[in-house]
Amino acid sequence: MPNHNFNRAIFAAVALTLTSSAGLAAELPTRPYLNLDAARLVVTAAQKKATAEGWPCVIAVVDSEGLPLILERMDKASVLAGVELAPGKARTAAMFRKETGVLEDAINGTRPAAITANGYVMMRGGVPIVVDGSIVGAIGVSADTPDHDEQIARAGAAALLK
Repeated sequence: MPNHNFNRAIFAAVALTLTSSAGLAAELPTRPYLNLDAARLVVTAAQKKATAEGWPCVIAVVDSEGLPLILERMDKASVLAGVELAPGKARTAAMFRKETGVLEDAINGTRPAAITANGYVMMRGGVPIVVDGSIVGAIGVSADTPDHDEQIARAGAAALLK
């Protein structure tokens, strides 16, 4: 013989759970993100700067979590280790949310202990990519000099500001 009171109680509890959980659902914030097409625009702008100046290089673009999207090695890139350095610079800029030149300056100046941050490349040439005030990724460049690395990376990062 079925217990109708028990079944009604279960039904009421399930209905209450379903209606109350809908009311508790929080609206999650949204933020822009770097997709592959946008990453290609960044690389194209960086490569254009590098070509115009005669600074062949390696260019890497990562998302906001430092995960790789693109790695491009231009013909005659002068630093063989650039295929390791450029993505490391991009990842470092994304994870620290700042240009890697700032980190290099800190190591050489007031914060030498920053060198102990294992797995990061604290060398000029990593620049966050900012869209609508949010860091959506970063670009890392390895050319022939730290100054050239920064110039090329900044040119790439600026591509999405237009």
